[in-house]
Amino acid sequence: MRLDKYLSMGGVGSRKDVKKIIRQKRVTVNGVITVNDDVHIDPYLDEIRMDQQILDVILDVYIMLNKPQGVVSATSDDLHKTVLECIDATLPPGCFPVGRLDIDTEGLLVITNDGELSHRLLSPKHKVDKTYYLECRDAIDERTIDMLQSGVDIDDDTLTLPAQVNQLSESAMNLTIKEGRYHQIKRMLAACGNQVTYLKRIKMGSLSLDDDLPLGQWRYLSESEVEQLKKG
Repeated sequence: MRLDKYLSMGGVGSRKDVKKIIRQKRVTVNGVITVNDDVHIDPYLDEIRMDQQILDVILDVYIMLNKPQGVVSATSDDLHKTVLECIDATLPPGCFPVGRLDIDTEGLLVITNDGELSHRLLSPKHKVDKTYYLECRDAIDERTIDMLQSGVDIDDDTLTLPAQVNQLSESAMNLTIKEGRYHQIKRMLAACGNQVTYLKRIKMGSLSLDDDLPLGQWRYLSESEVEQLKKG
C-alpha cells in the first residue's frame, strides 16, 4: 500500500495534506525519514510514525482466493487446512471467509474483515448472484434444465429460487443461483436425478474469479472491485 494512502485512511488528512506532511520530513518508516509519498509499505509489518507517534490504522481487507479442494472455509480447524492459511501475508484480526464452499469445492472465495459487506453478499433479501461451473455424472437433459430454471424441491420448506442455466456440454454447465442453502447445488442436481462430480464457484455478485489465478493463490481486490461489490 502507498504511504500517502495509508496516512489518509488513518485520518491524518486529505491526500494533498498528507503529501505536504511527508515532504516536511515528519513521517518515518521503520525509523527512517521518507520524503516520498508513493513509497510502498506493509501496514501490518512496517512501523509508521508521524511526529514520532506510532500510527496504528485498522484497515479493511478484501482478498480474492481461488480455493482448492481439501481446504475448509473456516477461520480455524483441528483437522484440515483453512482458507486463511492459504493467505501468506499478515492479516489483521477478524478476517473471515464470506460464506462457505464445501471442502471438495473449488473457486472464488472472498476473505475480509468487513462484516457489512459480508452481510450484503450473503443476506437472502439481497439475492446476490453466485455462479458455479459444474460437471455432472450423467447428461444434462431438458427436464433437468426446466427443473433448475423453475425451482427445485430439495426437502426444505420452499422450492429453490429459479436458477439461470448455461449448458456448456452434454454434462457440464454454468449455474447461477441467488441463495446459499446448505449443499444447495449438489442437492438441486440430486433432486433432478443427477450427481455433481466437480464444482467450482466462478462469480459472486460483480466479482469474477481471475482466469489466470492458480488454485490456492490469492490477490487483494482493487478499490473499484470493492466498490462494485458494495453497490451490488
